[in-house]
Amino acid sequence: MIKREEQIDISKFSEDERKKIENIASQVDIEDSQGVIIYGVGAQREISQFADTILNEVRSKDSGYVGEVLTELVLNIKDLKVDSLSPGGSFLSKIPIIGNLVDAAKRFIARYEKLSVKIEKIVDELDKARMTLLKDIALLDNMYDKNLDYLKNLNYYIAAGQIKLKELNERLLPELKAKAESSKDAMDAQKYRDIEQAVNRFDKKLHDLMLSRMIAIQTGPQVRLIQNSDQTLVEKIQSSILNTIPLWKNQIVIAITLFRQHKALELQKEVSETTNELLKKNIELLKEGSVEVAKESERGIVEIETLKKVNTDLISTIEETIKIQKEGRVKRRQVEGELVKIEKELKDKLVALKE
Repeated sequence: MIKREEQIDISKFSEDERKKIENIASQVDIEDSQGVIIYGVGAQREISQFADTILNEVRSKDSGYVGEVLTELVLNIKDLKVDSLSPGGSFLSKIPIIGNLVDAAKRFIARYEKLSVKIEKIVDELDKARMTLLKDIALLDNMYDKNLDYLKNLNYYIAAGQIKLKELNERLLPELKAKAESSKDAMDAQKYRDIEQAVNRFDKKLHDLMLSRMIAIQTGPQVRLIQNSDQTLVEKIQSSILNTIPLWKNQIVIAITLFRQHKALELQKEVSETTNELLKKNIELLKEGSVEVAKESERGIVEIETLKKVNTDLISTIEETIKIQKEGRVKRRQVEGELVKIEKELKDKLVALKE
């Protein structure tokens, strides 16, 4: 019989663990065919069921709705059109009288108020998604620890099996063989053959346990991969809730304030020019007043252009978040495919070995 290379180093176990392993080995009755068949089955079943749980976790993990919510946020921000408040923009440039400036501000504020309601709903959805993902992360931590426990229990059975197999190959089988050869009794020879076959089945059983052990070893990285994807998504959601959306709201308030400031200045200049025209009929003062209005208007354009850039950068940041989330979803689908393939290969292998 070919000597098996030990997969588990028993010396690395603690004294209590070695006692447990020796106790398991002592209970193995190689002549009990049922006992050999069910040896370590409990630990194997835990590993198999746990692998199915991980696979289902990957299959059910659908964070696509988060991307849809973020996409809706970007579209709403773009739809608001902050540049419609710009004094130099195409919108205001077509308005000949100041009275329409007031209407423009009212329309913009009305759109913003409607959008604010949508934004709050989006924030609620994102926060719910964040809480769900945080629960999933905690659940995955627990699953990772359970997998370690399952692996440890399986190691006990493999180590105990190694001890028992070594004992059978080095002591019991040689004794039975020597007895059969010396006695020339057919029953002794049959006894030797029966035990030899039982040892061979036990050897195969250990091989099956080692396959299950490999599944458990591979499960750890799989759990961490899913968990890391969840953590990345949580960070992006938190960034949107705590940074991106508040910043965007602040910039909208600034835009409205600047617009009102410009409107007040325009009104004041108009009153001053009208008063000067009535009192002094001085075309020169009217000209100087118009120049001053133009200067003030140009200074307002620079400030609003800065606001446009901030709004553009804000949209770019959210779009990048969506891109990263989509990439995370692609990776999870790749993991799902690999897990299904690995599970099928291992199960097919186990079935082939049993046959």
